[in-house]
Amino acid sequence: MGDIAENEGSFYSNAEGYWKEVPPTVDGMLGGYGSISSIDINGSKAFLNKFLGEGEGKTGAGCALDCGAGIGRITKRLLLPLFKTVDLVDVTQEFLDKAKTYLGEDGKRVGNYFCCGLQDLVPESGRYDVIWIQWVIGHLTDNHLVEFLRRCQSALRPNGLIVIKDNISYEGVVPDEVDSSVCRDLDIVHSLVGRAGLRIVHEEQQMDFPKEIFQVHTLALR
Repeated sequence: MGDIAENEGSFYSNAEGYWKEVPPTVDGMLGGYGSISSIDINGSKAFLNKFLGEGEGKTGAGCALDCGAGIGRITKRLLLPLFKTVDLVDVTQEFLDKAKTYLGEDGKRVGNYFCCGLQDLVPESGRYDVIWIQWVIGHLTDNHLVEFLRRCQSALRPNGLIVIKDNISYEGVVPDEVDSSVCRDLDIVHSLVGRAGLRIVHEEQQMDFPKEIFQVHTLALR
């Protein structure tokens, strides 16, 4: 990703420009694939439930962070039903404003709405049981992703978990000029996770998505 590092400013500003034009709807958040939302949420719920609960080594259910939260699709259907409090972070203020109505009554349990890019976010130390990072790592350069994951580590509670769920390319780095992002292959994602000092405790592929979109993998990191 050398070329992105050189054009870092435009890489981020182009992405911000793209998302400003996206309608604040579930379909908008999913690039026209709103129909996959339930399949996605059910897969994520089954994945998370492997770690939550009582007992040694289990992850608590106090507070979660939704990274690249958009209008709060994942917060509403996955995180708020499982956690006492959820914080949202997104680069687009309009999405966060929309989240306040989209989340309805449940929105009362939202702790914070942070409007910034993940490359600039410094999550509060020791605050989160789970940091959920879905469909957003492609908007970070390699170095910024590694640095962000390191900051996330400091933000975890004991037995806390970082989860990355994202598109995975079959080989190498595939740029998307439309939304100014990249899609990395699994080896590259693994190496960046390792550089951040994290280990993968569980990994699986999301099944039953449309054939024409990228494969999607979920990784639990500690």
